[in-house]
Amino acid sequence: MESRFFNTWIKNKGISYEQTVYGKINSLFVLTLYCSLMSIPTSAESLEQWLSYLETLHPKAIDLGLTRVQQVADKLDIQWQGVKIIVAGTNGKGSTCAMLEAIYLAAGYKVGMYTSPHLIDFNERIRINGEFATDAQIVEKLALIEHVRGDISLSYFEYTTLAALLLFKEHALDVSILEVGLGGRLDAVNIIDADCSIVTSVDIDHTDWLGNDRETIGLEKAHVFRSGKPAICSDPEPPASLVNYAEQIGADLWLFGRDFNYDGDKQQWSFAARGVRKNSLAYPALRGANQLLNASAVLATIEALKQQLAVPIQAIRLGFLQASLPGRFQILPGQPTTILDVAHNPHAAAVLAHNMQSMSYFPYTYAVLGMLNDKDAEQVISKFKGLVDHWYCADLEGPRARSGADLAAMIERLIEKDSDGLPNVEVFDTPVSAYQKAREKADDSDRIVVFGSFLTVAAVLADLNKR
Repeated sequence: MESRFFNTWIKNKGISYEQTVYGKINSLFVLTLYCSLMSIPTSAESLEQWLSYLETLHPKAIDLGLTRVQQVADKLDIQWQGVKIIVAGTNGKGSTCAMLEAIYLAAGYKVGMYTSPHLIDFNERIRINGEFATDAQIVEKLALIEHVRGDISLSYFEYTTLAALLLFKEHALDVSILEVGLGGRLDAVNIIDADCSIVTSVDIDHTDWLGNDRETIGLEKAHVFRSGKPAICSDPEPPASLVNYAEQIGADLWLFGRDFNYDGDKQQWSFAARGVRKNSLAYPALRGANQLLNASAVLATIEALKQQLAVPIQAIRLGFLQASLPGRFQILPGQPTTILDVAHNPHAAAVLAHNMQSMSYFPYTYAVLGMLNDKDAEQVISKFKGLVDHWYCADLEGPRARSGADLAAMIERLIEKDSDGLPNVEVFDTPVSAYQKAREKADDSDRIVVFGSFLTVAAVLADLNKR
């Protein structure tokens, strides 16, 4: 057992055994790391201990590729009979998953949902029949994966994806909804042979891994499509690469505007797809201008899968009303009006800005902004010209974090001040301190928006939940 983990560690670090023998690495340093690696949690230990352990095992936080995770999945025999839906896309994945889950639950099916990242508790990532998986359930599966994987190194995301799949198999679910973590082609979720796949939108994000243009990124995401299976795309302008790939593999491609569409007024909306129409639908409980686009992809999916999973219209109506997703244009109760939105790329920022413009008048808007350094902060900030009066820029934690001072400098450079000296820009060491300052300064008639990263929203939400 000890030899296996030592060999795995030196392999992951690119260190030969001879290097360790001949002292090219400090022997005490190797011994210290080796001993720490032996501290493998047991199934009796906490989920927090397991997650901390998983964070130390793999040399890369993001390591795209299906070979390693597929090898372990084969050892675990992850196969079950229920319908499987994969959801990919730059933005809108979480909302689409939430609406699908709510509708299928309302229709009486056993439903699993796997999403990422989480906002506060890891358990948010794995839901079974509308409930978060328990610590004990997750730990049991992580311990099994650890026992089976042998010398195969897995990333944090690969471990947790396999844990979700094992839980879905154990509960013999009727339908499982799986959100792609990054891209599609090489994401761990893509080891599943989906019965239906969705690409919600294609825009520029994660360029270090996916490419610098929509055509390249679209092709990466299109690889969740399967031959002969429904392939739903709700992007109004899908890249040609996505369409061509779906046609090449013989997927049953459903395109927004060609195979399905929606229309609506202030009171209700209607959906049409391939000779089917559903009228007088209530707007989804999830707020935002793009939610009807996401909802139409949901209904296209339900229509495409109706032979396997029949869904009555009442379940659709109820599901749209019951769907919830924290951090997506989430408006908190009370005054001043406070919006939480995980928007962290230009496309999502444009949607958030549009939603803000559609709201009623507010004397002043306070923005709490925290972002990671691999995001296009300049393009995100530019979407809010003329919309924000006070910018409170926050530091985030971790190696990918961008400083609040860096964000403040961008705002000063990109957004010209008006005659009153607005916007005002300040820097804070945490999102919580920035939000507290905004809460202190804002009148009840003003507006606060917290955005820029899951980490930013999660920090503020966690602090609010403590009160």
